[in-house]
Amino acid sequence: MKRIAIFASGSGTNFQSIARYFRHHKEVEVSLLLSNKPGSGAVCRAEKENIPVVLFTKGELYNSNKVLGQLLENRIDLIVLAGFLLLIPQSLISEYEGRIVNIHPALLPKYGGKGMYGMKVHEAVIRNGENLTGITIHCVDEEYDRGSIIFQATCNVLPDDTPESLSKRVQELEHKHYPRVIEKLLVGN
Repeated sequence: MKRIAIFASGSGTNFQSIARYFRHHKEVEVSLLLSNKPGSGAVCRAEKENIPVVLFTKGELYNSNKVLGQLLENRIDLIVLAGFLLLIPQSLISEYEGRIVNIHPALLPKYGGKGMYGMKVHEAVIRNGENLTGITIHCVDEEYDRGSIIFQATCNVLPDDTPESLSKRVQELEHKHYPRVIEKLLVGN
């Protein structure tokens, strides 16, 4: 059985989409949710799904082996970022090189980097008059949104789009494609 750890600190809709996709999978399981935000939507969703939660502080992520220890103890094969905004420390990148993935709500390399997340991305896409946006699933390295691209999917930016309406269509792409890309990475289906 391949084991996934998901890092999330927001509402947890991508976490939930992934957890549901793999709930009865024969080869992959979501083993842990790791979060720096107690009480977040992601934590609440994990508890409802009966998926163990590991909470940590920013200091524990960067200055201790707590997070890495939990990943190794639980024999995690792939780390999945789903609305996690902290930069992954070098110790995790070294241990899980090529086995940490993230999803970004734009077509990287556009609209990526520190501070570009959520509605900020959609606002920038609309403000700059883009006709196309979408999602990028990529490997994580030591810089925000710079790792190699694994998969992209697109949607049109409509003339009357608001950041909220665009966000809904991009989120549909995330929920549709992220679990399938994770599955392909782990079992090749």
